[in-house]
Amino acid sequence: MAKDGKSFWKRPEGVTGAIVLGGVAVGIGLLLVNFLPALVALMSNTLALAGMLVVLGIILYMVLDPKMRNLVWYMYKSVMRKITGIFIQIDPIGILKSYVDDLKDNLRKMNRQISQLRGQMHKLQEMIINNRKEIRSNLDLASKAKQKNKQAQMILKSRKAGRLKESNMKLEDLYQKMEVLYRVLRKMYENSEIMLEDIQDQVMVKDQERKAIHASNSAMKSAMNIISGNADKRAVFDQALEAIADDVSSKVGEMERFMEMSENFMQSVDLQNGVFEEEGLRMLEKWENEGVSLILGEEKNNLILEAADDDNVLDLSQPVKKPVRAGNHNNQYDTFFD
Repeated sequence: MAKDGKSFWKRPEGVTGAIVLGGVAVGIGLLLVNFLPALVALMSNTLALAGMLVVLGIILYMVLDPKMRNLVWYMYKSVMRKITGIFIQIDPIGILKSYVDDLKDNLRKMNRQISQLRGQMHKLQEMIINNRKEIRSNLDLASKAKQKNKQAQMILKSRKAGRLKESNMKLEDLYQKMEVLYRVLRKMYENSEIMLEDIQDQVMVKDQERKAIHASNSAMKSAMNIISGNADKRAVFDQALEAIADDVSSKVGEMERFMEMSENFMQSVDLQNGVFEEEGLRMLEKWENEGVSLILGEEKNNLILEAADDDNVLDLSQPVKKPVRAGNHNNQYDTFFD
């Protein structure tokens, strides 16, 4: 069973349909106002009255009969799609092809982000390690100063060690947030690569299927199916494609929002001066507390937990590999056509 996509009125052709419908309603209203005296005069003529009643009966039949109503609705939507298609891309295959291009571009940008973040994390690790060495050195000097009864030097070195320890706590917290970001970006990259391949497969296969279905199911045949109460194969197939396009749109949108947030977070960190803006951390924490990710699914919570686990050490030297689909991989969009 195809997953439900957006309703007609929420689509571009629905906007066109609403405008046309509103224009028709206004037009009918103006005609009634301007020609009301003429209509009243016609009603006094028996033949004209009979004709008007016939027209009214046809309209009532179209409104009350479910099959006729569905046929009119189908024809109306088809006309609106054709009109809208003149100005913007509404063909689901064409939309999916444009998303393929967007995904490829986003994946290139994401790969660069991952490399930049890895570089920042290496620098941050080095700062933390150097601070730990400084802390130990200052504590040793403070201990020696105490043994030699050099009170001023002992206090000076102890305070410096304390400041370095406090600084390291902040840097370690920052590193953990960066680790969350790194793990998520890497997993999002892997999942999006698989999604890209799945979409490309669907476009290649379903483009041919769609052409065959449209060729064997003309507009007239679709109309007859609707009158007979049968499912319109063209409409059902296109609905499945539109549902895929909506799903991909949501995931690409999430991907781009996370990349923007990641970019802002990375720009808020100034490792050279050892400072970072709290706003960047708040943005990441807000994302962590949001609902399930469309791209990551349940993996999102696992990635956050892995970053907080001291025993699960992240290997920054491991390069980001392009994932390879397993031989028994099931295309995630096949179920849309069940």
